Amino acid sequence: MVLGYLLARASVPVIVLEKHADFFRDFRGDTVHPSTLEIMYELGLLESFLKVPHEVITHLSGVVNGQSVAVADFSHLPAHCKFIALMPQWDFLNFLASEAKKFPAFQLQMETRATALLQENGRVTGVAIESKNGPSEIRADLVIGADGRSSDLRKAAAMEVLDLESPIDVLWMHISRLPDDPDATGGRFADGQIFVMINRGEYWQCAYVVSKDSSDRLRAEGLPKFQKRILDVAPFLQDRMHELDDWDKIKLLTVQVNRLRHWAKPGLLFIGDAAHAMSPVGGVGINLAVQDAVATANLLFSPLQSGAPSFSQLQAIQKRREWPTKMTQAVQVFIQNNILARSISKPAQNKGLPVALKIMRHLTFLGRIPPRIFGMGFRPEHVDPLLRAKVPS
Repeated sequence: MVLGYLLARASVPVIVLEKHADFFRDFRGDTVHPSTLEIMYELGLLESFLKVPHEVITHLSGVVNGQSVAVADFSHLPAHCKFIALMPQWDFLNFLASEAKKFPAFQLQMETRATALLQENGRVTGVAIESKNGPSEIRADLVIGADGRSSDLRKAAAMEVLDLESPIDVLWMHISRLPDDPDATGGRFADGQIFVMINRGEYWQCAYVVSKDSSDRLRAEGLPKFQKRILDVAPFLQDRMHELDDWDKIKLLTVQVNRLRHWAKPGLLFIGDAAHAMSPVGGVGINLAVQDAVATANLLFSPLQSGAPSFSQLQAIQKRREWPTKMTQAVQVFIQNNILARSISKPAQNKGLPVALKIMRHLTFLGRIPPRIFGMGFRPEHVDPLLRAKVPS
């Protein structure tokens, strides 16, 4: 959607396909980081964007064996917005769609799914689609695969995926929030369990971290035991455990960390999760995808104005974005393997704070490092000045 907006802003005719009738998908990522907010500022959209209902997070903390620890301080970032905006992804997408529709070159086709790639002489020339009007075809100078970690287009193109593996999965759920609950968004670590609570105002969006492929075992143990696990780390939720009265209210997120060996073929380019599935660690998936979109628009809007971009021009996108992707995934894999997986493999022998967190308590400036890595990223992109100058006609 971001790329469609940017290309339409450059008067490049673009069609965005969405297979569903709306954007509402529960438990999609909703952390809009300072790097993405900076893009909104550069496009002159920030003021309108921040009118969309959202929660503001300036600090992240954790509770480890009953002790509170500050782990991230966003107030020192070199950005116009020194915070994370928690906004439902469907609201973000609806906002972008409404702004993009101001440009004549933009089309959004809902309830339309790309089912196959069209190819001629070794080059992708469009997609076959299924919509409420039946099957059809769309011819294009360039097809962008931005259809997520389970990308149909990625499978159709037989792209090679490098799997970095993940030792964890996550169970997502909603639990109501009361006025006298703690305010802070953060994780709770105790007795070999990790429970992340994201303050969404009227409710908590919660993530219970489990070992890879262990969710069936937890289900077999029954809901009462799972409820007790949650209360062991967040006892103040005692009066709300009845809300989790059905496993249907607890959704499994199968964590993937992978990336394509090659992001492009002639006439075809992958970005976002379709090019590199990110772990939920740091909540950076949306923001890496937005950075990809900005880099793609910056490098391709001019070639697209005159026709189909060359294969080398598509390869330049991977060259630009692969390094920050690899670096971010390396940090995520380290945290998954050395902190999260170890924390849930067995209860901590020491009921106090780990040495690293004791150091962070005394050296508070260390809390500025996670926001730089996850809040801004390893190579934050900026909108090309020529694109910033464009306004709806």
